[in-house]
Amino acid sequence: MDSKIIYPKIQVAGFRYRVESFQDLMQKMDDLNLNCTVQLMDARAVAGKKNAVNAALQALNAFQRKENIAKDLGLEICLRASAQRQISRALHILGIKEGEMDICAVAVGCSEDVMPKLELVLGERDHQVFEPDENLLKKIYNINDTEIEAAGTISRVLIERTALLVIGK
Repeated sequence: MDSKIIYPKIQVAGFRYRVESFQDLMQKMDDLNLNCTVQLMDARAVAGKKNAVNAALQALNAFQRKENIAKDLGLEICLRASAQRQISRALHILGIKEGEMDICAVAVGCSEDVMPKLELVLGERDHQVFEPDENLLKKIYNINDTEIEAAGTISRVLIERTALLVIGK
């Protein structure tokens, strides 16, 4: 029996966007009728595109193993990207806030490329939002230089911390 896991398509893109109203943004996202999971996060607190993809994979694995913390896949992605167990803490770190924002959009299980549709709401894609600000990330996640040296990169530190969420049940 083949136990190979088939993952749904994961799409990640960055945007620079001015959030006038959180509720209006969520309504615009709902109006797109994407029929898949799309999680918007503060890209400044995501340690690069690889971290976002890893968070989505870890969230899917958690649901597969029935070890998910959140009931919603989007929130689970947010938890995993922030390496947190508490939803309120993850949202404090990665949540969408009003004002100018660098946004990381993670789409999972979409039957088509949804990024052009997200551009209708969020504007032109900007991959530069994924350039990690090491000093900011060190402050947000309380990471020291020794950890970074041991892991190799700050992105790797957060990927390892995300993996530890499973171990630290």
